[in-house]
Amino acid sequence: MSASYQFLDHTADILFTAVAPTLEELFVQCALATEDAQVDLSKVEEKEKLSFMVEGKDEESLLFNFLDDLVFYKDSDLLIFSKFDLKIEKAKGGLKLSCTAWGEKLDNEKHEPKVDVKAVTMHLFEVKKNDQGWEAKVLLDI
Repeated sequence: MSASYQFLDHTADILFTAVAPTLEELFVQCALATEDAQVDLSKVEEKEKLSFMVEGKDEESLLFNFLDDLVFYKDSDLLIFSKFDLKIEKAKGGLKLSCTAWGEKLDNEKHEPKVDVKAVTMHLFEVKKNDQGWEAKVLLDI
């Protein structure tokens, strides 16, 4: 299985699924889909680097918290990312994700904004392991 994501039809928000052979690759695909929903990713240069950590009690809460942080960085610092390097480890009480993301400040002329993601929602949200690896479904509130 190769890592990928695809957008699905949804009446009011952005719905996507992602698949990948490893959990880390799944999180990268979900991050890319979240950013791609907002801007033309091909125009985002790797000018700024940000490292951060996220925790969660399980894979679902970890992915939710990770994507929620990406929306936070877009809203608070106007940062949009196009490359992610991350590691997921067991931690006391659950899982810990260490991420380094590369991108740049949002520029409406350069990045051609599509929609403004307001939040990641728990509606339809899922992360599960299957025979080929991992899959996720995420609904973004716009």
